[in-house]
Amino acid sequence: MSYKTVAELNKNSFSSLKESLKLTNAMQSPHLVKVVVSCGFGSVKDKNKITLISERLARITGQKPAVRVTKKAIATFKTRLGDPIGYQITLRGKRMTEFLDRLIHVALPRTKDFRGLSRDSVDAMGNYTLGIKEHTIFAETSDEDLKDVFGFAITIVTTSSDKKTTLAFLEHLGMPLRKEEGKE
Repeated sequence: MSYKTVAELNKNSFSSLKESLKLTNAMQSPHLVKVVVSCGFGSVKDKNKITLISERLARITGQKPAVRVTKKAIATFKTRLGDPIGYQITLRGKRMTEFLDRLIHVALPRTKDFRGLSRDSVDAMGNYTLGIKEHTIFAETSDEDLKDVFGFAITIVTTSSDKKTTLAFLEHLGMPLRKEEGKE
């Protein structure tokens, strides 16, 4: 079975969405800007777990993660200024579209009890954020070491400016969103 890739769908979004969104110009059509993958591990002192998370995120995304550090010391959380607390990866271009293809067509269908993504995860600027509870849904990770399962967040940044446009664009890309209540 052949399917269109995210890159192909991103290119022809104007012709597919011009009637439903009432677009008059190709520059009005939404398109993907970047995908941000972020994983916080807190103040974990185990260096092996931190390197394991870094290696697995690099394997999943195809890009080395950047370390995020604390901006101020908070005694309650036992953190000091400059302590590493998470990783962030920004994907653009070909890596972005390949990652979204794997997310939509391979990883999300492998999720246990998957019934579609929420429609409420669109923010005011037209970005969609979803949380992955277990990194093991990606085929790139080895399933033999299940004791160190971690989750991460994926933010899909688009050029659309409202919720309706973003949801229409994501459905065009093939994101498995839940049906609205009252419709079908």
